[in-house]
Amino acid sequence: MAPRATPASPPNVNPAGGLRPHGGSPSIGAVNRLADETSPYLRQHQDNPVNWYPWGDEAFAEARQRDVPVFVSIGYASCHWCHVMAHESFEDTAVAEVVNEHFVAVKVDREERPDVDAVYLEAVSALTGSGGWPLSVFCTPEGRPFFGGTYFPPEGRPGMPSFTTVLRAVIDAWDDRRAEVLAEADELTEAVVARTTVTGGASRVNAAASTVALASHGTPRGTRLGQAVEELSRSFDTDHGGFGTAPKFPQPVLLEVLLNAAAGGRTGRGELAGPVGAEAESMAVATLDALAAGGIHDHLGGGFARYSTDATWTVPHFEKMLYDQAGLLRAFVHGWQLTSRPDYRWVADRIVSSVLTDLAHDTGGLASSEDADSEGVEGRFYVWTPAEVAAALADAPEGTAGPDVVTTFFGVTATGTFTSGASVLRRPHGAPLRGPDDVEAARAWLGRARARRARPARDDKVVTEWNAMFVSSLAEAAGACGDTSWASAAVAIATDLEARARRDDGRWLRSWVPGEPARHLACAGDYAWLVDAFTRLGELTGEAAWTRRAIETADDLLEQFLDPEHGGFFTTGHDAEPLIARPKDILDGATPSANGTAAVALVRLGAVSGLTRFTEAAAGVVALVAPLLDRHPTAVASTLLAAELLAGGTTEVVVPGHRRDLVEVVQRRWVRDGVLAWGERTASPLFAERQDGVAYVCRGSVCTLPVSEPGALDQRLAEVAS
Repeated sequence: MAPRATPASPPNVNPAGGLRPHGGSPSIGAVNRLADETSPYLRQHQDNPVNWYPWGDEAFAEARQRDVPVFVSIGYASCHWCHVMAHESFEDTAVAEVVNEHFVAVKVDREERPDVDAVYLEAVSALTGSGGWPLSVFCTPEGRPFFGGTYFPPEGRPGMPSFTTVLRAVIDAWDDRRAEVLAEADELTEAVVARTTVTGGASRVNAAASTVALASHGTPRGTRLGQAVEELSRSFDTDHGGFGTAPKFPQPVLLEVLLNAAAGGRTGRGELAGPVGAEAESMAVATLDALAAGGIHDHLGGGFARYSTDATWTVPHFEKMLYDQAGLLRAFVHGWQLTSRPDYRWVADRIVSSVLTDLAHDTGGLASSEDADSEGVEGRFYVWTPAEVAAALADAPEGTAGPDVVTTFFGVTATGTFTSGASVLRRPHGAPLRGPDDVEAARAWLGRARARRARPARDDKVVTEWNAMFVSSLAEAAGACGDTSWASAAVAIATDLEARARRDDGRWLRSWVPGEPARHLACAGDYAWLVDAFTRLGELTGEAAWTRRAIETADDLLEQFLDPEHGGFFTTGHDAEPLIARPKDILDGATPSANGTAAVALVRLGAVSGLTRFTEAAAGVVALVAPLLDRHPTAVASTLLAAELLAGGTTEVVVPGHRRDLVEVVQRRWVRDGVLAWGERTASPLFAERQDGVAYVCRGSVCTLPVSEPGALDQRLAEVAS
């Protein structure tokens, strides 16, 4: 869950006011309608006494018929504070009676409907200055928001009214001051539309213009990366790594910015040479080290929790999200390639293992997340007391470290680091991540003991976007690390996505759960990550079919989501349900923005395929976001990476045929602006007049002489890296 915003005060709160009967009443036989939904989050609420509706026309028609407002509650299955509000309020029969009598209540899984979430999150942000989940919004029967907040407690607190107080105030306002409510709805809707309408500095994208000039606006490559490094240095935590104070998030896309700047600085040329590149590398390494050592890292099972509740990365909020694993996998692999630090490769191994073990479905696809809670207690699955460590190791085989050694190694103390008095496993700052053989044997033994505990609930929903994101990272990691099992897993997940998440007419869908068909139209983020995943699978396998899939999906992205006038991509397709606003996902958040992801994916695919329409669409995104790139580049870090690719051009490596020894050289070296075409030939001009069995390295349409030896190719790549 994101940090909770303090809700705005509800309109004209009168804490002593009673709840008057409303003229309308629920339909006869009204019941909770979530039992037939496939979303695990919605099903979590199917037994609430609240008469929930899923998002849809039926709910809003009911509100119009009864002349009552709509209460929209948005969350997701692994959201701890969503569970808290559900237990405190939505499971309370007295509260439910009020909601059922005076409102039509709608439950939304934000992971199924990111479009709905984006609109109402923007509304709450306009009201309160920030947002988070659970998201609580009150709307007219037409869906126009007029009041909202995030978590409301059962009893009022300073600056945070109780949920029943909010309900009273909204009912009073709707009954007695309807004109004011409708005026507020008009004003807030206009604000949402204004805040989500991004037109950039130009009224129309000029596709005929030079894409490099359009993307960079005269800004040399590395300049904006340098600005981003300087911006990040101002919020960098020099003591503990990461950025800002508690709560502290891993922010993989910012790590990618730093690693890209560090890689550029290592060449000794250009804007990033010298102190800028060195500072970027220092911040990236310090943050990767802190993440790997901290309690946010699962030291037994691998993978990372959503965020740290403190500045030292000690106590996490324990939920695990698939998208965090995807982003951090790429960051640790790039960190390993840049620094040759074996610990980073070890962490990457553990991320992959945790995802393929804990989130993989037997029937295909990866689940969305694991909860923070088990047995109704946050973190119970993960934390340890000295007595629990001793009991777990009591029957460990010879050669396993004893309890005193293990508790010291992992920082387990009698006083603990968590609210229960137990400890979150972690390593001291600067200490090696791995111990001697006896400690590693104890780590494995503790892991087996932990597996006997009640495991946190899993959101089994398979989200197309996040699965494609993980495929993209896993495909790159498989090539970099030379792991054929990872390559097979990446291909299998992508193949399953094609089989399960695509309609017969080719339209991609957002999500499904095992045993149920996929549903909800896919959004721009889904398409963007699919393009990137398919392109990288083509680079990994040398199979032309993956590149053709990438091209087809990219064309669908352009057809369904592109804004031809102002550039960039709308969140929803032209065939989607109209909402009160049609936003563009521009700012990076928990995941890279849809527009930034699309821009990077399209630049890379344009380089691999030679199709300029993709490069031009990417340039349109960068042009749209250019004002933000200049003022606050870290807010649009994913688009910044695309701008860098456009401004400096890509390095294209072509290996026609199947010279695996040459291909491995390319895959194992991180060329930050590189793309690879090899194996089966495609219609790309990269293959034109190229002979099999040798490697060509090209930049800016200029190719060096072909090489046939791995050592010579490695040297050539070192020469062109920038």
